[in-house]
Amino acid sequence: MFQYTIRRLLQLIPVLLGMTIIVFGIIHAIPGDPAQVILGQQASKEAVEALRSQLGLDNPWFVQYIDYLKGLFQGDLGESIRTKTAVEDEIWPYLAATFELAIVAIIIAVFIGVNAGIISAWFQNSWFDYTAMILALVGVSMPIFWLGLMEQWIFGIQLDMLPTTGRENIRNPVEAITHLYIVDTIIQGRFDQLGEVLKHLILPGIALATIPMAIIARMTRSSMLEVMRSDYVRTARSKGLRMFWVVYKHSFKNAIIPVLTVIGLQMGLLLGGAILTETIFGWPGIGRYIYEAIGFRDYPVIQSGILVVAIIFVAINLIVDLLYAAVDPRIKYN
Repeated sequence: MFQYTIRRLLQLIPVLLGMTIIVFGIIHAIPGDPAQVILGQQASKEAVEALRSQLGLDNPWFVQYIDYLKGLFQGDLGESIRTKTAVEDEIWPYLAATFELAIVAIIIAVFIGVNAGIISAWFQNSWFDYTAMILALVGVSMPIFWLGLMEQWIFGIQLDMLPTTGRENIRNPVEAITHLYIVDTIIQGRFDQLGEVLKHLILPGIALATIPMAIIARMTRSSMLEVMRSDYVRTARSKGLRMFWVVYKHSFKNAIIPVLTVIGLQMGLLLGGAILTETIFGWPGIGRYIYEAIGFRDYPVIQSGILVVAIIFVAINLIVDLLYAAVDPRIKYN
């Protein structure tokens, strides 16, 4: 296991290096000049050229890329062109916001999706099965921006039950320690603030969970149906075991591998693909952070933000691979 883990970690180096090359090339192909964006359209040509020289943007692209790599190997993610702040100093609050939202979304998606898939397979061709799979199809097909707006209109405006934007009550702000507001409020014993933080998480969490929930439900049902037709399941049922234990203990344990794969992929996508949800709900996450940086042509923020998301994505995939051996003793990493 240890050797396999080390080998996989070494394999990530060329993957991440190739990703930096692709991202570097794409963002430098975006129309617009960061110096012009910062100074405005009325700035003189001399001022723009002076700022370009100051930022190193007048160097050839390969020189800029090598300088960027040198900084990465020294643990330096660069300095934001817009805020003049080191990216490593300002990226964590945004990443923590997305991480907190993604965790809530994946918990909702896994709890509802897995159980819906199991029950659908248990009662195959029943009204519950048909209803769950129709809802799963709707969930996969539904535009997330439309769902988010409908949630805001119904629960925020019409019913006035839940907040529609932000992470906290601005009149009772959270004192950030880890920037994970659920953790921070628990550490400080501020359970009144914890309630507000959880309320702010409900609508964006449900919106972000919709597509993963539908995919997990469909995969769980498919995997469970295949396992429940196995001989050992029929033997367990013939011995008189309760159907609940047959389904959840024997069947699901052997059907979990493909479900675990889907959960890992969806978790990685949630961390990097929450831009629409964060924009609609005014959530200060990493997706919105990178999106705003694109508008300002803030190259260091874009490059480093995408790199951090990519590292998290491949790390989650590695963790899922290692979990295979934990849930299925037949899998050995030699």
